[in-house]
Amino acid sequence: MSSTSSKTGFLILVLLFLNLLCDHKSCSASSIDPTKSKQISWKPRAFVYRGFLTDQECDHLISLAKSELKRSQVADNLSGKSTLSQVRTSSGMFIAKGKDSIVNGIEDKIAAWTFLPKENGEDIQVLRYEHGQKYDPHYDYFADKVNIARGGHRIATVLMYLTDVVKGGETVFPSAEETSRRGVNIQDEDLSDCGRHGIAVKPRRGDALLFFSLHPDATTDQSSLHAGCPVIEGEKWSATKWIHVASFDKIYGAEGNCKDQNDSCERWAALGECTKNPEYMIGTADLPGVFFIVGNMAYYLYPLHHLFNLITFTSSQEKTKEEGGEIERAGLALKVFYSV
Repeated sequence: MSSTSSKTGFLILVLLFLNLLCDHKSCSASSIDPTKSKQISWKPRAFVYRGFLTDQECDHLISLAKSELKRSQVADNLSGKSTLSQVRTSSGMFIAKGKDSIVNGIEDKIAAWTFLPKENGEDIQVLRYEHGQKYDPHYDYFADKVNIARGGHRIATVLMYLTDVVKGGETVFPSAEETSRRGVNIQDEDLSDCGRHGIAVKPRRGDALLFFSLHPDATTDQSSLHAGCPVIEGEKWSATKWIHVASFDKIYGAEGNCKDQNDSCERWAALGECTKNPEYMIGTADLPGVFFIVGNMAYYLYPLHHLFNLITFTSSQEKTKEEGGEIERAGLALKVFYSV
C-alpha cells in the first residue's frame, strides 16, 4: 500500500470515527485537547492526560461517593463472583451512568478521548485508599466466562485521580517494557519503593490514565499487569471506568430474543453468512449472536492512537472490501473476545 493511500485511508477512518461519535451523541470533542495526552508506554499501550477532570468534577465524584463507600471486592477467577480479598483493601462504590449532568459530561469526555462508545463502559467506580491500603498486581481482563458474557473482555481502563497523594499510591506496571520514561514528569526520588518496580504514574488531582488490556489483535496483553501501590502519606481518591469490547448496556437473556442487532443482518444472511459464520451470525447456547459488534469493531475497537495498526492489517487482506471477508474477520475476533 502506497504512502498516499495509507494517509487517505487513515483520514477516512478518522472521519468515520468523528461522524459516528457525533451520531451517537457520546462525545464532547471540544473539551478534549490531544496535546495534553502523553504516551508513557507502548507495552502495554498507556497514556496520561494532564488535567482531564476539573476541580469541580473531582469534588463532585467524591461527594457522591463518600456516604456510599463499602469494602472493595475482586472477581473470583473460577466463579466470576465478587469476593473480599486482601489483594484489594480499598473501599468504593459505583455511580450510575447519567447520574447527573456532571457525571454525564465526564462520560462524554471519556468516550471522546478513548474513541470507545459510552454504552461499552461500566458505571464509574469511585475508590478511596487510606494509609497502607493498596491493590496488588492484577489484570483488568477476566479469566472466567461469567464476566465476559456481558460485553466481552474489558479492552481499556480509564483511571482518574481525584486527589493528590503525598507519598505512595502510584499506579505501576511491573511487566511493562522499560523505556527511558519511567513515569510522567517524575523522578525516582518522588516514587515509593513499590512505584520503582516498573513504569509508574503518580496520582495527581485531575489527571487520567488510559491503558489497554488487549492487543490490537484482540488477544489479552499480559504486560497490562498493574497495581495500586500502598498509600504511605495522605489519602487517595480515584475513579475508574472499565470499557468492554462490546455494549455493556445490552443484556442478552435466554428468553428467545430474536431481534436483529444490525440493519445488515438480512443482507448478510442472503450472502450465506449464517452458514459460513454461524457462531457470529446466529450464536450458540453460551453466546448469542451479537451483530452489533461489527459496528463497534469497525469504528470503536481501535482508538485513534492506533488506527494505523488497523490500516496496516486491513491492507494485507485481499477481502477487505468484501462484506463476506469483513464478517469473517469479525467472527474470528468475536471468538477471541469471548474465549478464556
